Amino acid sequence: MALAVTLGRAELGIQAPLVTIETHLANGLPSFSIVGLAETAVKESRDRVRSAIINSGFEFPARRITVNLAPADLPKHGGRFDLPIAIGILAASGQVPGDHLDALEMAGELSLGGALRHVPGMLPAAVQARKADHDLMLPSADVDEAALVHPDRCRAADHLLDICAHLTGHQPLAASTRPERAGKATPMADLVDVRGQSRARRALEIAAAGRHNLLFAGPPGTGKSMLAHRLSGILPGMSETESLETAAVHSLGGGGFQPASWGRRPFRAPHHSSSHIALAGGGQRPKPGEISLAHNGVLFLDELPEFGRQSLEILREPLETGEVTISRAAAQVVYPARFQLIAAMNPCPCGYFGDEVEACRCSPDQIQRYRSRLSGPLLDRVDLQVEVNRLPAETLQSREAGEASAPVAERVERAFRLRMRFSGRPCADLGASDLDNACALGENERQFARGALEQMRLSARGYHRLLRVARTIADLAGDERVTTTALSEALSFRRLPM
Repeated sequence: MALAVTLGRAELGIQAPLVTIETHLANGLPSFSIVGLAETAVKESRDRVRSAIINSGFEFPARRITVNLAPADLPKHGGRFDLPIAIGILAASGQVPGDHLDALEMAGELSLGGALRHVPGMLPAAVQARKADHDLMLPSADVDEAALVHPDRCRAADHLLDICAHLTGHQPLAASTRPERAGKATPMADLVDVRGQSRARRALEIAAAGRHNLLFAGPPGTGKSMLAHRLSGILPGMSETESLETAAVHSLGGGGFQPASWGRRPFRAPHHSSSHIALAGGGQRPKPGEISLAHNGVLFLDELPEFGRQSLEILREPLETGEVTISRAAAQVVYPARFQLIAAMNPCPCGYFGDEVEACRCSPDQIQRYRSRLSGPLLDRVDLQVEVNRLPAETLQSREAGEASAPVAERVERAFRLRMRFSGRPCADLGASDLDNACALGENERQFARGALEQMRLSARGYHRLLRVARTIADLAGDERVTTTALSEALSFRRLPM
């Protein structure tokens, strides 16, 4: 056989498109060329593959070797094609059988000695292999990740010789089993630690039940960050589809995906010095940013006005569409980014504007410039805006504990599942047509909403977000229809009194 065909997957966002690796051996002066829009790391496979084959005890063909990575217009990068290229050469030269390679996908970087090394993004590749009904061979370091979604069809190996022994039938590789999908529960910060702040706690509960965006504003030390970090303990659980999407994004990130994190909503809290690329993603080879790593979870931005203007404005489109598109000359990558934005800020540069105890040292011009860092369109996308004030001494010293996270989480889960049963999506994601059904208003409610729309000069987006929050409040109360009480409470959270 002078021609062998093996299969692999490219790394292009969470799509992981199929790549056909065609290996042809021809007569002529010995040479080794790789074609098909291969970047430098892929072309360097020639040296790694040659050394791995020789050091594994096989003969490297002294012929004209051409490897084609199809489709030719799809960018390929990294060392993930080392293994399929090596197997293609061995199959084309008749050293291993090539009869069943058409239903087998492979990925793995080779060391010079033939050992298989980790490659990123194996979970999206496993998802696509499952859809194609293909077996998947990959390094042992990646099998737990891939077996989360493609158990019984993934086979792990430590060395090129293990793959060859499997293909020849001398020592078949055992199929992997699905690893434990959840490790030991990590204790989460509990709301019982929060003293007072009943209004902020209420906003946190509404935000969790409807997946609404939330902004805390107030002087330093009033508990804004403390409240935000306790959101994780009351969020509703993730569905199988959400867990898979989140795991696929993290698989492509720098830290990879840990199987023990399966089913847990991510909580990302980047520093305010983070660039817009760190938030949105990008690079020469586009990687997911913080907003994608927070997909189906929470993106917490502390000290919100301290973030760069470009970093903040880049959030606007993903907050509406639930995805971020990164365009490069060679390709365009789309990452999911349906995150819940939780933010905290001070009312002024010194932090004490409006405080009852500490005097503000800022001039009106400084306060105006500070607040103008947050654009109107961005604030219009924040459903709940809450002022968090300084607590009196007797409240701080009180031994009476606040309500714990467990009963709050039960109410949140009940309201969240109720809305999911009726509309299939949380309140924050209800479209215009869904709102007509879920938020059908009576005559009194319609008159109240019209007055609020005119007096507060709400935009169309702001009005729709008001209805979504009111629907969540009604769900928490167990009301079938949106009431005037729910609309009034939603309106009280709509705009900061500053």
